[in-house]
Amino acid sequence: MHVGLVCAHAGPPNRNDGLTVGTHQHIARVATELAARGHDVRVYERRDDPDLPETATVDGYRVERAPIGPAAPLPTAELVPLVAAFGAWLADRWSDWRPEVVHGHYWVGGLAAAHAVRETDIPVVQTFHSLGVEQLRHLGQQYSGPGERIPLERALTRAVDIAVAQCNDEVDELTRMGLQRASVAMVPAGVDTAQFHPDGEAAPRDQRARILSVGGLSPGHGQEDLIRALRMLGDAELVIAGGPPVEQLANHAEASRLRELAERNGVADQVKLVGAVPHDQMATWYRSADVVACTPHYSSAGRVSLEAMACGVPVVGYAMGGIADAVVDEVTGRLVPPGDVRTLGMTLRRLLADNAGRFAYGHAAVDRVRCSYTWERTAGALERLYERVVSRRKPVEAV
Repeated sequence: MHVGLVCAHAGPPNRNDGLTVGTHQHIARVATELAARGHDVRVYERRDDPDLPETATVDGYRVERAPIGPAAPLPTAELVPLVAAFGAWLADRWSDWRPEVVHGHYWVGGLAAAHAVRETDIPVVQTFHSLGVEQLRHLGQQYSGPGERIPLERALTRAVDIAVAQCNDEVDELTRMGLQRASVAMVPAGVDTAQFHPDGEAAPRDQRARILSVGGLSPGHGQEDLIRALRMLGDAELVIAGGPPVEQLANHAEASRLRELAERNGVADQVKLVGAVPHDQMATWYRSADVVACTPHYSSAGRVSLEAMACGVPVVGYAMGGIADAVVDEVTGRLVPPGDVRTLGMTLRRLLADNAGRFAYGHAAVDRVRCSYTWERTAGALERLYERVVSRRKPVEAV
């Protein structure tokens, strides 16, 4: 099968920003798995670096980069005016090699894909990775998405054959946006179990209990809740991984805010910010932790909780989004009500004091990931989904 994967944000895999890890590595792994199954896969992305070639072959699939807009990274808001040109470029590329199914990623990539196929019968599958309406609900004033995102996402739901949700909360949200339940498929992201597993090196640590928080260093990722909860935990250490490189943290606004909050709560000596960690080194940090805390105000895929579980580390997380799907309460970790700092602190304290419980949770977590969250399983589900939409080809409504 000819499969085209479209994402305006995709970039070279050696970048370590949150969007690249969350979106590009997802696409790259799906493309690799589908290619290994014998499919002819091409990934389309905007060329945002003048040193990158326009085409390349990676892990059995082909990458084609559109020379649309400046050859530099752009914020999402500045990509929206380029959607029509990106779609036209795609349509032109498909005059020779024609995909049997197109899979858009993130809402801007989906809009470009829908634009490209509007005069064809090529079906479109769409993964949003996050939804503006959900982010706005959970983040409130901290939501910083472009104003046109929510109405364009709603329009995009009417232009695709199938929307792929990564968690049950997202399934519900997509149906509230107007999609028929039969037009939403739940396919969670996978985990590289060859990279994330319990055996291997661990990052250095002292004798204190260690809680690890992983995520972007910006409001809405919930690190402030963990700092407030530290007051209930005695001499435990909170390590926060994410944000800019460690040498840039001194002048980083959110890092300064978190340090000030730790000072006010009397736990400054228990909070350690380590900055950006390359994704290929994250397993060592997971293995160094007694517990991984997942407390973002919004999470669709639950990637951090899954990677931690694959490393045999119990997770304490907010019962929402992909975290609620991944973590089985009292089996692989604990779920607490979002924003309930007191319950979060009490749960962490009890789990840190329960060596046998953490051991049992960790073993069950590894089994759960290996049974339900491998990339092979994700690719197999997408393959069956593609076959279904191709078999019932129908014209795709234009956005």
